[in-house]
Amino acid sequence: MSLKNLLFFFLLGMLVTPVWAQNNGDRRISMQLDSASFSVFVDQIERNSDYLVYYDPADFVGIAMDVKLESLTVPELLDQVFRGSEFSYGIDDRNRIFITKGTKIITQLQPGIFDPDRPSDNTGAVYESPENEMKEKLLSTAESKLHELGVKAYKVKPGSATITGYVRNAANGEPVIGAAVFIDKPSIGVNTDALGFYSIKVPRGRLVLKIKSFGMRETQRQVMLYTDGKLDIEMRESVIALKEVKVKAGVDKNVVGTQMGQVRLTIKDLKQVPTVFGEADLLRSVLTLPGIKSVGENSTGLNVRGGSTDQNLIQFNDAVIYNPSHLFGFFSAFNPDVVRDVELYKSTIPSKFGGRLSSVLDVNGRDGNKKKFVASGGIGIVTGRLTLEGPIVKDKTSFILGGRSTYSNWVIRALDNPAYNQSSGNFYDVNLQVTHEINEKNTLVLTGYQSNDRFRLYGDTTYSYQNQLGALKWKHTFGPKLYSEFTASHSKYQYQMKASGLPLNSFDLKFDINQSNFKADFSYLLNEKHTLDFGLSSIYYKLHPGSFTPQGAQSLIIPDELEAEQALESAVYLEDKYEVSPKLSLTAGLRFSFFQYLGPKTVNTYVPGLPIDYLYQDGVVTYGKGEKIKNYGGPEIRLSARYSLLDNLSMKVSYNTLRQYIHLLTNTMTVSPTDIWKLSDTYIKPQVGDQLSVGLYRNFRGNKIEVSLEGYYKNINNFLDYKGGDSLIMNHNIEAAVINTRAKAYGVELLVKKATGKFNGWVSYTYSRTLLRAIDRDSPDAPNNGQYYPSNFDKPHDFTAITNYRFSHRVSVSLNFTYSTGRPYTPPVGKYIVDGSQRVYYADRNQYRIPDYYRTDVSVNIEGNHKVRKLAHSSWSLSVYNLLGRRNASSVYFQTNQGRVNGYQLSIFGQPIPTLTYNFRF
Repeated sequence: MSLKNLLFFFLLGMLVTPVWAQNNGDRRISMQLDSASFSVFVDQIERNSDYLVYYDPADFVGIAMDVKLESLTVPELLDQVFRGSEFSYGIDDRNRIFITKGTKIITQLQPGIFDPDRPSDNTGAVYESPENEMKEKLLSTAESKLHELGVKAYKVKPGSATITGYVRNAANGEPVIGAAVFIDKPSIGVNTDALGFYSIKVPRGRLVLKIKSFGMRETQRQVMLYTDGKLDIEMRESVIALKEVKVKAGVDKNVVGTQMGQVRLTIKDLKQVPTVFGEADLLRSVLTLPGIKSVGENSTGLNVRGGSTDQNLIQFNDAVIYNPSHLFGFFSAFNPDVVRDVELYKSTIPSKFGGRLSSVLDVNGRDGNKKKFVASGGIGIVTGRLTLEGPIVKDKTSFILGGRSTYSNWVIRALDNPAYNQSSGNFYDVNLQVTHEINEKNTLVLTGYQSNDRFRLYGDTTYSYQNQLGALKWKHTFGPKLYSEFTASHSKYQYQMKASGLPLNSFDLKFDINQSNFKADFSYLLNEKHTLDFGLSSIYYKLHPGSFTPQGAQSLIIPDELEAEQALESAVYLEDKYEVSPKLSLTAGLRFSFFQYLGPKTVNTYVPGLPIDYLYQDGVVTYGKGEKIKNYGGPEIRLSARYSLLDNLSMKVSYNTLRQYIHLLTNTMTVSPTDIWKLSDTYIKPQVGDQLSVGLYRNFRGNKIEVSLEGYYKNINNFLDYKGGDSLIMNHNIEAAVINTRAKAYGVELLVKKATGKFNGWVSYTYSRTLLRAIDRDSPDAPNNGQYYPSNFDKPHDFTAITNYRFSHRVSVSLNFTYSTGRPYTPPVGKYIVDGSQRVYYADRNQYRIPDYYRTDVSVNIEGNHKVRKLAHSSWSLSVYNLLGRRNASSVYFQTNQGRVNGYQLSIFGQPIPTLTYNFRF
């Protein structure tokens, strides 16, 4: 008998005249069955009572009944037999028993269901009771269906089992990151990772698995859990309402998580920050966060908690990008249309990351739409972009292909000043990602990226640089407790300078760095309190530090080429995340890294006991191919703890030690395409640092407002600075042109964030100092006589406010204000004559500062109508960068004219810059 027939008999009984049966509530029966069929069990009930039993025989095929019960009423008997199983029963007032599987029949209507006095609103809408509110959810087949997981059994065994799976966006098949997956009783929950993967250990039996995520419609799944099983979940995007959106899942992660100094920005967050040319800019959005600075307005180099720009590991889909900027630093290297999200670690750096001292900027690309083909893009004043995505095999294989290019030369040529209108600048980048789901346990992701920049300032020198990367990732699930990722990648960065104005002096200067990487990362759910992360990695470096060759037959340039460098960096790590109690969580990790500097290489030698200087070089030592020249290595400790003082207040502490074996050598204030990357060698030692951080985290107004206060202290050894007057380009004695210093950095960071509602945004303030001192304080090259001096990026005060207000579904306004202390510089303070020649005398290094910096930006975003069925969805973005037209000093420089030293202030944007951008999506 089917469920429909059961419902038919039940409703028929409700329509006929009731026949009152005798009360069976006190009648008791005994039963003893040994591997009997369910029909025998039913026959025993009907023979020994006045009950009639209705059920579907198909639900009980192959089920054997083992019953030994004494003197129970029929309801008590059924409670004992069906306890812990998926079967339910209902008894009506005519002594009819309806036994069902997965769905319980309610045999009585709720009291007051026909009450004519139930309230209604002024619009005539019927009042919805909590029971009626659930009807909307029951309309969803996925939510009402019972999902049976594991090996089916008649009676569920006691204990716990693990549910694993992926949470994906139903519209495009992309993973939903950070979604909360949980049950209410007992309270157990986890968050999905960067791949949308979750693993939760819960009691066996019948349960309701709930899923919540910001910007997505809340959903749930009815689960019957027998043993470990897999359940993939799809979520739909929620429609933004004018009233405040209340989303509880994950909003208290800053309080309950052990991670410190971790920030995750989605593409939606990035698009809310006004930028100079109207295009969402990942790096400039990151610069609005506390503890993250840049030395100049046209620089996208990040200085994180007192670290230099080379101390940041910037990677896209696990492949390293060495120069993350385009067009003089005005654009970042990341196309916003292909970026899914970005995570920044600046305090507690997970053990799986290494090789840098200050931060990790982990950028993840989108998988591409697995459901349908989509085209999107934008057209601005100086750039245009186009992205295509869609399924290759529906729900299995998808691609996303994005490209950007600039047509900025027409703006440059329109300038009145001939010193600028003869310049040129352009760039392009191309992204490709292909995702293939082999089966439920194996997924492959292929990533490719190519970028090219080419510009020429007023003159005859052309600069160009390129980023290239490729990565292949294999995601494999061994079981409900063990998950893995294997990644092979290759990155290349190169730059080139060409001077062709004067045939006799024409030259070609080149540099490149190559990095091949393999790593294996594993995550193992030991139990509900312990999660182990472990793995290994290996990187092979190949550098060509420079070649200087003549260009053209008439050039008198003498060819010169620096020897190639190569090295191998390897590491293993283990990390345990342990939840001691609901109030206390600990994370402890150990990473061991090992670095080998390899031949072939000719190494300079110097007179022992004397400073490393050109004057004291006494010979060379030659090493053969693959020969080990110098080894470095050691342990790296990662510790963090979180203690909940209140439900919405926690304190965290973390301690990190890190090692860095590659250096960026520069004597400019901003990131330049001609900066030199250098491997640690016999004389240039690895940078070693440690950082202690303490923070308080508090949420207000039901987790709508997040407040965090963090303080840190950092030590860095073997931090490289340059010697005054030395050149870093094509230098055969590069170790003699740099100074080993010791750095100390400390600061306090405050962040107040409101993520929901019509009015949202964040405010951040940072007080920080970064001071350097030569390790050899007695060296004549030691700056400031061996005393501490500010670094080039020491800017004590930094304040940023990002505010967004949505007037309607279609119109929103964003306002950005930023202020910072001016960065240090070293001016000439006098002049003197030596051997008849006039020389300039400079002040102590970095003892003066350029004027303080502040800027206000605004943007208005107008979206098209929100009709679901139309050819294209579009929006307009009008932004004004530097709304008040302040002439902020980007740098200060000095020139000698007729024996007089004059100082000049350079402003990149000295007036408001309006931009109009059209965005579309088909």
